[in-house]
Amino acid sequence: QVQLVESGGGLVQAGGSLRLSCAASGSIFNINTMGWYRQAPGNERELVALITSGDTPIYADSAKGRFTISRDNAKNTVYLQLSSLKPEDTAVYFCYALDRNRHFWGQGTQVAVSS
Repeated sequence: QVQLVESGGGLVQAGGSLRLSCAASGSIFNINTMGWYRQAPGNERELVALITSGDTPIYADSAKGRFTISRDNAKNTVYLQLSSLKPEDTAVYFCYALDRNRHFWGQGTQVAVSS
């Protein structure tokens, strides 16, 4: 079984930056797509960004131009650089990974942006 552990969340002022990390460990057969989702209080979980095994990124409209996703396959780690943060970015950010036909989720890391 794959375990995903996020880190890097915190409290920042509007316009600030954070870098989130997610390391995958356990019974990893073949990690394909990795990425990030987020969930704000009272809202459903939404896609932020995905990155394929070929390093092709996909971004939600809310993330384009401000967030950057990257990965280090040797370390089984995916990153999300958050820049120009807005209060509406406040949410719990969840790491996601696809291992063959299996889907895995991290426990989440809190990002809070003050106005």
